[in-house]
Amino acid sequence: MSVFIIRRLLQSGGVIVAMSLLVFFGVNVIGNPIDILINPEFDQEEMERAIRALGLDLPIWQQYLVFVENAFKGDLGKSFVFGTPAIQLIVQRMPATLELALGAVLIAIVFGIPLGMWAGLRPNSILGRTIMSGSILGFSLPTFWVGIMMIMVFAVMLGWLPSTGRGETVGLLGLQVSFLTLDGLAHLVLPAINLALLKMSLVIRLARAGCREAVLQDYVKFARAKGLSPRRVVMVHILKNILIPVVTVLGLEMGNVIAYSVVTETVFAWPGMGKLIIDSLQLLDRPVIVAYLMMTVFMFIMINLVVDVLYSVLDPRVRLQDVKA
Repeated sequence: MSVFIIRRLLQSGGVIVAMSLLVFFGVNVIGNPIDILINPEFDQEEMERAIRALGLDLPIWQQYLVFVENAFKGDLGKSFVFGTPAIQLIVQRMPATLELALGAVLIAIVFGIPLGMWAGLRPNSILGRTIMSGSILGFSLPTFWVGIMMIMVFAVMLGWLPSTGRGETVGLLGLQVSFLTLDGLAHLVLPAINLALLKMSLVIRLARAGCREAVLQDYVKFARAKGLSPRRVVMVHILKNILIPVVTVLGLEMGNVIAYSVVTETVFAWPGMGKLIIDSLQLLDRPVIVAYLMMTVFMFIMINLVVDVLYSVLDPRVRLQDVKA
């Protein structure tokens, strides 16, 4: 297991280096923040002073080396707009985004796996066909449109839930979270469900496919031949094996949920990293954009590492193959 983790860490280091090159050069060759941040009435001397202050007078390769040197110190640059460390701005918004993403993934797991297993074990039942039809809608409907419809129905017409904001928050381990208060939980419901619909549809189809394949395997037939109850066969022999692809895909999708929660955060005015990156893109606040993308890459890598470890726990064959390698 230790060899497995060390190899993954080395691979992760190479990915971070490659992505830092792509992210930094990709962001810094587009647009000129001076045109947006500096008053056009300034004279040339003031323009040059501002360019030097922002570090834009250096060649781009030298800017990258400065960025890497500072990154090793935990400094991903200062925001051109706010004048504060970019990492500080992101960390302030991160708890809201992580809370929303975790809530969405939790909803996808809690509802997606049972519904998918039902559809897989009873594929010809009315409920099974209805579940699969609903999963197609989850894939097809645009997230922003579903969010607007949810606001109109549940917030405007019925008045059951608030439509925007994060609600009341409390401190937990030094972070501000909203799911521990009734008001915060009410604000979390709509955006979390909106963000979870696509992932829930994916989990349903994965669980259904896994069930349809597992029920035909010899170990399931043997378990039934031994006289085990249908509940034990499903919960022990089928569920454990369908969790392997579900955990793998959900780990990858967790990164996508964090990275692409921008639409949901915009529709529901959720004060997370998505709103920050939209504002930074409009103002060409390069340090914040680079810091956000690098943080997203880092989270992707860490999530994939955790998924690899969980995969090896669920499937001993992964560990055996690693030892042989």
